[in-house]
Amino acid sequence: MSAVAAAASGKSDKDENFPVAALLAPRYRAPVLAFYNFVRAADDVADHATLAPERKLALLDALGRALTGDGPPEPVAEPLRHSLLETGVTPRHALDLLDAFRLDATKKRYADFNDLIAYCRLSAMPVGRYVLDLHGEDRATWAASDKLCAALQIINHLQDCGKDFRDLDRVYLPGDILAAHDARVEMLGEPRAPGPLRGAIIDIAQRTQKLLDESAAFPSQVRNLRLAMNVAAIQRLAERLTQGLLVRDPLSQKVHASKASFVITAALAASATALARANPFRARG
Repeated sequence: MSAVAAAASGKSDKDENFPVAALLAPRYRAPVLAFYNFVRAADDVADHATLAPERKLALLDALGRALTGDGPPEPVAEPLRHSLLETGVTPRHALDLLDAFRLDATKKRYADFNDLIAYCRLSAMPVGRYVLDLHGEDRATWAASDKLCAALQIINHLQDCGKDFRDLDRVYLPGDILAAHDARVEMLGEPRAPGPLRGAIIDIAQRTQKLLDESAAFPSQVRNLRLAMNVAAIQRLAERLTQGLLVRDPLSQKVHASKASFVITAALAASATALARANPFRARG
């Protein structure tokens, strides 16, 4: 077993908050899952509780070399390497994600919201860009995709803020926002969020809402119908989770919706997109 495989968490695409490839055309699912599995392996390395930062960086570097063919092969990198060669999609998106995981291995705090968005440019935006490139979509769609992907990343940070602090001493909540609400990092270790921390979380959730407002037109910009349906489903799920973060405390309350609830929400959003494409006059009305 490789050192990368030994660091695996056992988490799969079925455990994710958002559908990874469920609504995509069958020919795109294998490339997307190859990308997901590569990213999942790198994420597991970065989040490993006992690996030293130097060891994490070495494993992430090895993954990058295996992906580009500049180093020994790594089992989890091979499917994506071959997929990229077959589809012609640049490895840049996956390599950017490795840079995000290098930050996770070494950086514990974020100064302000711009600092957090800069992290999202590496940790989240490349995912959407990869899927769009895979489908041959116009890169003009990247702007809206970047907003949605950043929002998804921040939602995950807010949902897991207590766990990230307790398990990894990692805090993605921007320091200036915490300070503006008189919140302290140590409050993340409490069983429920004190008022100042709750205020900071709401502030960040409201900023996330603004990102989602800016990504709302994304599904309509996508040519491929099934991809547009997938995007619409993710957009609606993200909006729902953000609304939950505005009224629930992620330290003491469940913010994640049930799988059944997610399926219903996603199905309604995807269906609405399909109907709008089928009846463009109704979509404008």
